[in-house]
Formats: sequence, structure tokens, C-alpha cells
Amino acid sequence: MNVTQQAPITSLWDDAAAATMSEPELLLYRSNLLGSDLRITNFGGGNTSAKVMMADPLSGEQVEVLWVKGSGGDLGSIKLDGFSTLYMSKLNELKGRYRGLALEDEMVAYLPHCTFNLNPRAASIDTPLHAYIDRKHVDHMHPDSLIAIAACASSKALTQKIFEGELGWLPWQRPGYDLGLKLEEVSKANPALKGIILEGHGLFTWGDTAKSCYETTLAIIKRAEEWIAANSKQPAFGGQAIEALPAEQRAALAAKLMPLLRGKISRDEFKLGDFNDNATVLEFVCSRDLKPLAALGTSCPDHFLRTKIRPFVVEFDPLNPDFDKLVASLDQALEDYRADYRAYYDRCKRDNSPAVRDANPIIYLIPGVGMLSFAKDKATARIAGEFYVNAINVMRGANGVDTYVGLPEQEAFDIEYWLLEEAKLQRMPKPKSLAGRIALVTGGAGGIGQAVARQLLQEGACVMLTDIDPEALAQAKNDLTKAAGKDSVESIVANITSEEEVENILAATSLRFGGIDLLISNAGIASSAPLEDTTLEIWQRNQDILVKGYFLAGRAAFRIMKQQKLGGSMVFVASKNGLVASAGASAYCTAKAAEIHLARCIALEGAPHGIRVNVVNPDAVIRGSRIWDGKWKQERAQSNKIEADDVEAFYRDRSMLKLSVLPEDIAEAVYFLASSKSAKSTGNILNVDAGNAAAFTR
Repeated sequence: MNVTQQAPITSLWDDAAAATMSEPELLLYRSNLLGSDLRITNFGGGNTSAKVMMADPLSGEQVEVLWVKGSGGDLGSIKLDGFSTLYMSKLNELKGRYRGLALEDEMVAYLPHCTFNLNPRAASIDTPLHAYIDRKHVDHMHPDSLIAIAACASSKALTQKIFEGELGWLPWQRPGYDLGLKLEEVSKANPALKGIILEGHGLFTWGDTAKSCYETTLAIIKRAEEWIAANSKQPAFGGQAIEALPAEQRAALAAKLMPLLRGKISRDEFKLGDFNDNATVLEFVCSRDLKPLAALGTSCPDHFLRTKIRPFVVEFDPLNPDFDKLVASLDQALEDYRADYRAYYDRCKRDNSPAVRDANPIIYLIPGVGMLSFAKDKATARIAGEFYVNAINVMRGANGVDTYVGLPEQEAFDIEYWLLEEAKLQRMPKPKSLAGRIALVTGGAGGIGQAVARQLLQEGACVMLTDIDPEALAQAKNDLTKAAGKDSVESIVANITSEEEVENILAATSLRFGGIDLLISNAGIASSAPLEDTTLEIWQRNQDILVKGYFLAGRAAFRIMKQQKLGGSMVFVASKNGLVASAGASAYCTAKAAEIHLARCIALEGAPHGIRVNVVNPDAVIRGSRIWDGKWKQERAQSNKIEADDVEAFYRDRSMLKLSVLPEDIAEAVYFLASSKSAKSTGNILNVDAGNAAAFTR
């Protein structure tokens, strides 16, 4: 199904490992194997189950228990606590409560009453689909090849032709209790079946053991892939209409476009972006049938829920790449898309439908360039793009052997605005204070830089780290990724005294996340020398890093923030020495004073655009500091006529509060100034120095 050649799907089952496992552990093992290959099912998609005999915690008698993937979660990473457990006897008793298709949603409220052993994992709405299939082990997957068959106009006939009676077929129906009963009927009436294709949806397969179920699932997928490959008409998508731009040009255009686009769709909620120009995407966005196929929308509910009714096709001609013309067309094109979405809502809404949601597109297709996806967080944006890649594969497969059919509009609406889905959305935790924000932290490998990044990540921001030290930066990224996840952290090695490299930092940040909202200028050095021993090289190095570097980063971030029209916040990490002169540190003190004044100047120009600029002045942040681990510590010890090991105690005792200042203290101050907690502050200075009367601002 994919453009690039991939290794065939093969069984990864290890009999020796499986021999040591209980039935629930075998279900977990099978689930993780299936979820490890996105060709089998998407992230967060699909379900697995097993009916297991277990001792009832009250009676001690053996009872049949359904283990099934609970609400939410991902098969590739699920643990045992990700499965719901329910008494099969009670699930069967529920049939007496069923009052018909029009009232099937009320059956979900009965599922908690069927819980086995007080398991807190909520059962998903797909539970009846697994419970009533008359087999011990059931897989429900969304492989592209099977959805392609399910989304064909001749889906039923193709199912019979390809699988020769081994798979059943059911017409499209929204997942729910009634579909569970239909699956039960088909599985009982046809004991020889190995599974069922659901029109426009996906695949159910089953077996008597965990291993046989797993291997049947793989065999069915492989059979579908091979049949489609052998019978597909070529070329795909009507053939190639245009050449893709070279990779560097694609990335450059996306980096320029993403902040502009993000600004236009983030008025009500900050969005984060993702760029994808893999071979599958490029084949589609360079094809003759791009627009008509995109207009059909997706078929599988899992695809549709994450990608919206249809994507947005950007008006762009890679043969005449006029970026200004592209940008000029966006406002009207986006308004047309939003109007079309609202019209779709008005046509399809029910009396009890939730209010219309964000009408902006999620998927953006750019001819010759690739695909952008935007969502409320980076992971959701990335996953939405991955799901649309699946949708592209489905369209290729379906149109290759028949005619692709998207989900009917009313059915799509009834899923998107399903009251059960709305209830799930309402249960989502409140967004963190920096959700949807993009931060750039310079000097990100240092103690203060890492502490700041960690604080911002904890509050929901995405963070780009930059530093000149590649080894330290790699370690910092690795540590922060472990804490916050791969989607939220990125890094780029760069020298902030280089205008070109600073522009590259901002382009990389825009390409990775969609733009920039927070600039934390923190890159620093420290030097100490009597005036007559201060060389021009020392002086210039301080000016280059602490003034020129802050200017270049501030200017580049300002330009993008202004383009986005979403406001923004800059925090300069300066120093107490920017306010208080120190003997033997003229180069450093002068540069830090310039930093503070630069921040005030940018604050003046930024205010009309909602861009705030403030300063944090640390003093003697010794623990975790790469600066204090180096020559600076020795120099300050000599200047104060103390031993190097006594430096921290010296500065602590010198302070009014007699406290050491830590990187985490600076991070708290930076977060306050970067966040909406200080929304009415700009041009200000916050000293974090444990008290130094000479540094009082006045």
C-alpha cells in the first residue's frame, strides 16, 4: 500500500515467551505486537479482547470475564491496567435492557454495572462489539488494506471475491450496542468464518487462542495487501500532475507558512503544527486527483474523528512558487472552509447536538510541498497527520481496484457530534497554563536553561532548546524527553552570535511546532578580569554573546510573533550585575546592562502587538551551572579572596535572606513572566538574588 517498499508483515510471536504467560498476559502480549506496527492499526486505534475464566472475588467460583481494551489508550503501549474487565454473565443480561437502535446509547451507562473486581478502567463504547462475538479471542484492527476494501463501492462483492467466504461482511453502521448484536448473529450463524469486514470501517478477526487470533489477523491483512497490489490500476490518484519541490525548498516554504497559518487559526485556541512530506504524502499532493479525492473526505471513523470532514487544499503552484500570492489567498480560502463547515453543521445537526465546534481545518495539503496538520497539542497534530496518511493509502487502494467512497455526510456528523464523544471531550482535563504555546530557550543545555525548559514543559508548552555545545545539548534533550515525551521537546545546535544560525533556529522551531510564542534568552558566559587586564577579545566575546546574540534572537522571534498576531512574551535572563557594577568584571557587567536596556527597547515596540518583554536578574546561581563549574568560579573566588569551595556559602551569606539561589528559582520567575500570570507586565525586572539592596530597582 505504501509508496516506499516495506518488509512484509510477519508474525513476531515467541512461543517460549508466551508459554510463561497467563491469559491476560497473552492478551497484553498480542496487543503490544499488533500495536507495534502502524500498518496493522493506527496509534490509539483498534481494540483487542479475550474471554477468560477467573475466580470471582466474592464466591470464589470460576466465572467468564471479558478483558477488553478500555476507553482511550494505545495497543502498542498498553499495560494490563489499560484493559477493562467485565462479567460476561452480566453483559449477556444487558440484552434484556436493550430498547432498540434509537436508544442504544443508553446501554453505555450500564457497562459500569458489569465491572469485574472493581476495575477502575472505564469500558469503551466498543465493548459490546467484542463481548457478543462468539469467540474467545477477538481483534478489531484498522489496516489500510482492509479499510480500502471496506471503503470500495463494491465492498461486499470484493470481500467475497478476495476472501472466498472466510470473512463475513456487514453494511456501514455506527459502532454501538446494536452492531454488537449483529456481530454476534453473524459469528454464531457462520462458525467457519475467520472474521468480518465492516463497510467503511475496518476488520474484526478472531480465534480460539491468543496466538491463532493474532496470526489470523496478520494472514488476513497480508492477503488483502497482496490482492490489492496484484490488482491495482496504475498510476495512482490519476497520475502525477506536478513535480515536488526539492526537500530544502519544501521545508523552507513550510517553515515560512506555518506561523502565518497558525496565527489565522489560533484566535480562540492556540494550535500546534506538524509538517509531513513523506513519499506517500508527496505522491498524493502532486497528483491529478488531489482536489476531487480530498473533497470526498475519509471513511473510517478513526480517521475522520481526527482529521475532520475534509482537508483544506492550499492554492499553490510549485511551478510558479509565489509565496506572497499564497498568503494573500489564505484569509478568503479559510473563511470559505469555515463557512462550508458551519453549513455542514446546520444541514446535519440534531435537536440535541452539541454546539458547533472549531470550524478551522485540521489537515492542510500543499501541492508539491506536503501536508500540515494543526491541533491543540503537538502529539494530536502529528497523529492527525498520520491518520490522514492512512486515509491516503485507503484512497489509493480503493480507487486502484474499484471506486473509493467516503463516509456519508450525515453519518460523519453523527460520529463527530455523537453525544457519547461529546461526553468524553467534556471529561478531558483542563488545559495547562501554557498549553499550545511554543517556547525557544537559548543556552538550553545549561543549568538554568534546563530548569526553565522543564518548568515550561510541565505547564504544557513545547520547547525548542538551542546551545553551542552538542554533547551537553543532546543530554539535556534526552533528559527532558524522558520527562515530557518526544513530541514536546526538540533541539538544534547553533551559535547565537551568527545571524544565519539564529534565523535557522527560528525556522526549525516553526517547522517543528508551527511558530513561536515564548523566547527565553538565556545563553550566557561569564568572565572576570581587572580593567587593565581585560583584552579586546574578552570585551568583544561578552558583547557578541550577551548583547549581539540576544539582539539577533529577539529580532528573529519578534518578526514571527508579529506575523502570527497572537502576541508573545520574551524573557531575558540577565544578571544582578546588569544593575550593580562589580570590580574586575567590566566586560560582563556592561554587556548585562545592555541586555536589560535592549529588553526595554523591544518592550516599547512590542506592546502595540501584544508582545511583552521582561527581565529576570539572577545572582550567584552556582549549583547546576556550567558557568560556575568553569573558570568563572576561580576568578570570583580570587576576586573575593576566598577558596573556590567556599564560593556558594560566600554568596549565600552575602544575601539579605541568607539563601542560595537555584536554577529552579530562576525557572519559576521566568515562567511567571512568560505566562498570562503576568499578562499586564512588560519592560519590568524581577530580581531573584535572595536580596541585594544595591540591586533594588529605582
